[in-house]
Amino acid sequence: MKFFVYMMEFIIFPGFLFTATVGLLASWVDRKVTARIQYRMGPPWYQGFADIVKLLGKETLLPSGASKHFFLFAPLLGLAGVTLVSSFLWIANIDGNKSFVGDIVVALYLLTLPAISLILAGFASNNPVASIGSSREIKLVLSYELPFILAIVVPIIKSGGSISINGILSNQAANGMTASSLSGFIALLVGILCMQAKLGLVPFDISEAETELTGGPIIDYSGAPLAVFKLTKAMLLFTVPVFLIVVFMGGIAVSGISILWSTLKYVMLLVIIILIRNTNPRLRIDQALRFFWGPVTGLAVVAVVLALFGL
Repeated sequence: MKFFVYMMEFIIFPGFLFTATVGLLASWVDRKVTARIQYRMGPPWYQGFADIVKLLGKETLLPSGASKHFFLFAPLLGLAGVTLVSSFLWIANIDGNKSFVGDIVVALYLLTLPAISLILAGFASNNPVASIGSSREIKLVLSYELPFILAIVVPIIKSGGSISINGILSNQAANGMTASSLSGFIALLVGILCMQAKLGLVPFDISEAETELTGGPIIDYSGAPLAVFKLTKAMLLFTVPVFLIVVFMGGIAVSGISILWSTLKYVMLLVIIILIRNTNPRLRIDQALRFFWGPVTGLAVVAVVLALFGL
């Protein structure tokens, strides 16, 4: 019986179907707002769903010389990672007793799987353009993961060293949002900058760069595998902001009038994502490396030091 319940949580709510639905709707909002900024109408609300269904019905083409198994496995790796993270976050919000020690560390690891799937996809394609995209993705991951992890250390310090999602949420319930402190606010800013890179959006869409690499690691993908990549990206647009809300902004309420406040938190982060995307040019990979290893990591270190002093 418990196995059946766990499977339903993973497949329906708060797992795959729920995350995919909200993620596709969020991606529509992103596309719609971007279109209006560019004086275009933009797609209808169901366009993301239609794109996925259409791709699922298309033929999957394997490029000559590609590593077949890695080529087909790569998209599933990223999809599994984002689904598991979303499940962990929501289950911890709904029932703290289901949280476990170290689940925040597990979530950090799982959030790297979508990037790793892109890296594997590019190298498995046996395409020089895809390999360049994968190489860029490796460098980008190495640049933003350090400040992102340092930013997450701040709520861990604030919660007395707890490395469980429930422990961080309980501390915020008792003492207020992590972001309400100076160190927490700085760490949240760092997390937002790293979030933009994790989502692969401008100015950090360096690995896919449609105008340069025509898709980068996924240039050779078609049909269902391409649909999985696009779906994973949409799901990340929901999951990564929720992750920041959980660790910095008091979590997400699942009942009562607080649901509105929780929704506003997500909408605020989505607006920030869209604003950054539409007001910045794409950076070069060397510029991104200097940005994350320089001022962003510096801010993260300052946040950790302030947290150690109780600020």
